Amino acid sequence: MAPGRDDPVVSIILPVYNEGDNIASVLRHLSASMAARPRQVLVVYDFDADTTVPPVKALQAEMPEVQLQRNQLGRGVLNAIRTGFAVSTAPYVVVMMADGSDEPEAVDGMLALARAGADVVSASRYMRGGRQVGGPRLKALLSRTAGLSLYRLGALPIHDATSNFRLYSRRLLNRVTIESSGGFELGLELTVKAHLLGMRLAELPTTWRDRTKGQSRFRVFALLPHYLRWYARCLAARFVPRRLPLA
Repeated sequence: MAPGRDDPVVSIILPVYNEGDNIASVLRHLSASMAARPRQVLVVYDFDADTTVPPVKALQAEMPEVQLQRNQLGRGVLNAIRTGFAVSTAPYVVVMMADGSDEPEAVDGMLALARAGADVVSASRYMRGGRQVGGPRLKALLSRTAGLSLYRLGALPIHDATSNFRLYSRRLLNRVTIESSGGFELGLELTVKAHLLGMRLAELPTTWRDRTKGQSRFRVFALLPHYLRWYARCLAARFVPRRLPLA
């Protein structure tokens, strides 16, 4: 069925956990930075007492495209994103963080690359023109090393493999089964699977800035084994002469 005039051209998923100090400025920045319309903005929260909920409700009259969506699959960022995938309705879905670290000015460019045929579009910190401002040095070092080594050794055609600021086509989301269990490694999983399926990947530069309010829930060493699973799978597909099964 062809999309209707009022159907969103892009769905944006913002998983949240007590982002009450950030969410209003993030949503206003997103609205002011994006030209693409109509759009769907899904703020996915875990529990009713989340501090994000009241400021979002206060903004909905001003921004009718913003929807509050309770996480239907169990607490955590992975299930929040999966809930967003399930309820989103646009042919392209963007995942971005609600802490102000991601650059909403990139979304229109991501959508243009997707409309040109890309099934995954990465907003990349590590390609020419991209950068990272602030954040833990160890996390940045591990992320940059993983991204650039997969680009050079694994033939992954993007420089930033570990970011979750990504656009995915509905075609990809309908074709793969999510296997991630840790959370933030989901972006790497979907990117690797798209690559192994022969789908097109694209990237554009972005600036990532460390949050200025609230506290990150990203735990490097807890998530490292989950990232390594998909890192190894990408390298194995390049150097082991057999096709690895995809779920």
